[in-house]
Amino acid sequence: MSDIPMHIIHLDQDDPKKCTARAMERAGCAIIHHHVNRAPRRGFLLDPSAGVILGPEDIPLVDRGASIVGLDCSWKQLEPSMDSILRNTKLKPRTLPLVLPANPVSWGKPGRLSTAEAMALCAAIMGRIEQAERILRPFRFGKEFLELNAEPIAEYQKCKTNQEIVERQWSFFDQPDD
Repeated sequence: MSDIPMHIIHLDQDDPKKCTARAMERAGCAIIHHHVNRAPRRGFLLDPSAGVILGPEDIPLVDRGASIVGLDCSWKQLEPSMDSILRNTKLKPRTLPLVLPANPVSWGKPGRLSTAEAMALCAAIMGRIEQAERILRPFRFGKEFLELNAEPIAEYQKCKTNQEIVERQWSFFDQPDD
């Protein structure tokens, strides 16, 4: 099984010392783009507000070479940044299922993943656990992320539909009140 092409649109809005995207690029695990128009045209954009979860129904497109595109920006500027990217690409927005971050900034806050954790989760869900391990190797928290989330990741990998992942995550995390 080939690696998923990983790309990151980097907007230089966060502390460079804490930037996991740059470390991924140095390790050869992702390509960074500083302009939206240089990002891949085909694939999935990780968007926490997408409303459609990344899952097994997306694997056929990934197997045909579609990319996973992450956005490295400040959480405070997420919405306008996402709007700009979605207007200028044909990427399909996808949300990730809940897992716990192990990075020191957001440790234990469900869904508040670093860019590296998000990209590794994508690879793991798509059955590319070795790629996920390589993505996380440069980080002190990398091994802990996979250990902390071993059960949910294993369950997400067993799911046959994206909706099944949505339902399965509530066996690990509290469902929000509507």
